[in-house]
Amino acid sequence: MKSFHHGADGVQRRRIMKSQQRSRTMKYLAMMVTMLLAGSAMAAAEEPPELNLWNDPGFRQRFLGSYAVNQETEPRVSSVEREKLEKVLEFMSAEEPEKARAFLEKQTGEASTAMFDFTLANVCFQLDDLGAAVRHYEAAVEKLPSFLRAQKNLGMIYVRNGEYEKALKPLSEAIALGAGDGLTFGLLGYAYMSVGEQVPAETAYRRAVLLQPDTVDWKLGLAQSLFKQEKYEESAALASTLIGDDPERKDFWLLQANAYLGMKQPLQAARNFEYLRMRNEADVRALNTLGDIYVNEKMLAAAAEVYLRALESEPGQPVDRPLRNAEVLAARGALEESKRLIGRVREVYGKTLADERATRLLKLEARIAVAEGRGGKQAEILEQVVERNPTDGDALVLLGRHYASEDQAEKAIFYFERAEKLEEFEAEAKLHHGQLLVRQSRFEKALPLLRRAQRLDPREDVQRYIEQVERIARSRG
Repeated sequence: MKSFHHGADGVQRRRIMKSQQRSRTMKYLAMMVTMLLAGSAMAAAEEPPELNLWNDPGFRQRFLGSYAVNQETEPRVSSVEREKLEKVLEFMSAEEPEKARAFLEKQTGEASTAMFDFTLANVCFQLDDLGAAVRHYEAAVEKLPSFLRAQKNLGMIYVRNGEYEKALKPLSEAIALGAGDGLTFGLLGYAYMSVGEQVPAETAYRRAVLLQPDTVDWKLGLAQSLFKQEKYEESAALASTLIGDDPERKDFWLLQANAYLGMKQPLQAARNFEYLRMRNEADVRALNTLGDIYVNEKMLAAAAEVYLRALESEPGQPVDRPLRNAEVLAARGALEESKRLIGRVREVYGKTLADERATRLLKLEARIAVAEGRGGKQAEILEQVVERNPTDGDALVLLGRHYASEDQAEKAIFYFERAEKLEEFEAEAKLHHGQLLVRQSRFEKALPLLRRAQRLDPREDVQRYIEQVERIARSRG
């Protein structure tokens, strides 16, 4: 018996939770824009900035410059081995890397010096065979873990291949062995940031900026790392420096805009987004974020304009965000603006809307019709919704409310009772059903419905209403 009660209590708790969730839907919609603004700020820094150094001829030259031998941190080479390496350099000087590779592959094996593996890896890199380059660098460091240049180059290749977790060890080893250059620190910072380790990323980037102050990648990486640690003011300040150096870079403006959002300065962020919009460089995400800012600032006409621009800028985007934008405008009372956006959504997506989205759009149109006092139109739309989905509790409740407002109590009760059978909508439907019965002075039948609704979804205003009904019922005997 005890377990039965516990099971019943569990079901009751689940019903209460679902009903509470349903009653909070409109509050959630009102809060959604603010939450999305915060989400937009964080999303902008989810991915590390793309490194431009891979396309830098100077980087490739420095990388391939590691054919030279450093006697202090690398394996000693015999005179015979040196002659063979000189032969490789002859091939490379003659721009015959394939011959160099073929020659080295014959010389490289388990018993050969790590220098051969390393040099073969360099040649493979020059030939853009990164997989082979990784294998030979790994062989070199396995033979000689203190091989600084092999560790460094292996880490670089891992970063180039997007294997950031693997890159951490060889890059750190290279620094421990004495690599104190900005490139190694910068790539280590990039790898740490890519795996979500922002504190060591910041430290590495600061060293890189100190050693290579003119390298934009390191400054941008540092700004991104600061942003991810919610050090928004520092990130915005560094972004300002980057913009001053190169105002044509869209990503600098976006980073600073999102830092302003993190600093709770949405209008500052809006200026950045508007600048990009003026230059036709604001993408869908930026435009939607700008629209959200305007909604929060109660600049609804401006928000609608930007939301429409977002839809027009990428007509093939998923419908969910434009539809959400229309819902937000309607919830804030911008009915005409919402209708404009709805009309454009219908034009762009037409009959391609999936049933769920089409129903959602119909219900939004119904809510606008209610707000504008077009009751007949509202009922017509809702009937279409229910025809599509007979268990759409939202539409059933709206239909019940419509017919209640039209003094068609029998029809209203019919729809309320259908909605009451749906667990998620039971509380809302019973509340409106009970209120209709109170208006008919049928207090004894109304009170059980109202009490049940209150148990499922406790609300102070409903409790006060129940107490008033109870007093009236007692006074009338």
